[in-house]
Amino acid sequence: MPYRPGSAVSKAFHHLVELCSRKPMAERVDMSGRKVIVTGATPGSIGYQVARTLAAWGADVAVTCPRNGKAARETLLRELRDAGHRSNCIEALRLDLADARSVTDFAAWYREVSDGRLDVLINNAGILRDVLWRWREQRLSADGFEIHWRTNYLGTFHLTRLLLPMLLESGRRSGDARVINVSSHQHDKGSNDRLFAPPDRLDSWTAYGQSKLALIHHAFELHRRYAADGNLRSAALHPGSAYSNMTFGWQDEPRWLRRTKRLVTPLAPLILLTPEQAAQTTIHCATDLHLEGGHYHERCAKAEPIRDARDEAASRRLWEESDRWFRSLGQR
Repeated sequence: MPYRPGSAVSKAFHHLVELCSRKPMAERVDMSGRKVIVTGATPGSIGYQVARTLAAWGADVAVTCPRNGKAARETLLRELRDAGHRSNCIEALRLDLADARSVTDFAAWYREVSDGRLDVLINNAGILRDVLWRWREQRLSADGFEIHWRTNYLGTFHLTRLLLPMLLESGRRSGDARVINVSSHQHDKGSNDRLFAPPDRLDSWTAYGQSKLALIHHAFELHRRYAADGNLRSAALHPGSAYSNMTFGWQDEPRWLRRTKRLVTPLAPLILLTPEQAAQTTIHCATDLHLEGGHYHERCAKAEPIRDARDEAASRRLWEESDRWFRSLGQR
């Protein structure tokens, strides 16, 4: 049942249907020889399950974590070994998408460890701060951007632009390169008007939705620009409402909430998808041989985003303004 934007009541009904109906699973595809990056793959996350599956299917995988990438790599290698899978090339490095130097360093590191090859970039990393609406002032990154916009969208744009030459080279060689942006059904909290207006005092949920709308524009514009020339398929998706370390790993949580979480955590699988279930649409978009680029996906199938996301002029303008910012960093 594809998602239709609407009220909180319709969202709740949609989630109930998603929870109670059969959970779609991505069909296994041989990924041997494919080189993949999965950002935001901390153990316990949706991204980690994506990386784990793609590595089990034969891909060489590089993962990023906001802190200790070595711990994620060792955990991933151990799990694959225990499951009887062969040892693929699995690499990991810390990445902070809100830090331009961190993004630049990661791209340079990956270019070196992969011999300049990249077939699939999965932009999964993201943040959601202030889940309880307690902030009284907008939180900014070190370079002055609203923190959700800077991390979820601008950081992703920056990373993708740096890796784009490798993706296009791989696409021209193999006929199939991909960029997969993990968005959210919360993109319906965003609007095109806010993309180009001076920053206002958005609450964190609206700011999060705004960044997720921008990721859909990014995926669609990438496909329009590079599908023909570089055999690049780009897609955006909603993974589903899941119990993961992002959902329940809230920062600066009060003591009462910490205690409440201990009580409700065992019940989470009854009302939310597991990370493994929520990873399936990302895996599908990254591997399905018949994937049509330039679309939004949910439950391993095409779905409809809000009308603003389908505005090609807005997508083009956002790309151009973001690219000017990228070039202002001295990047090429």
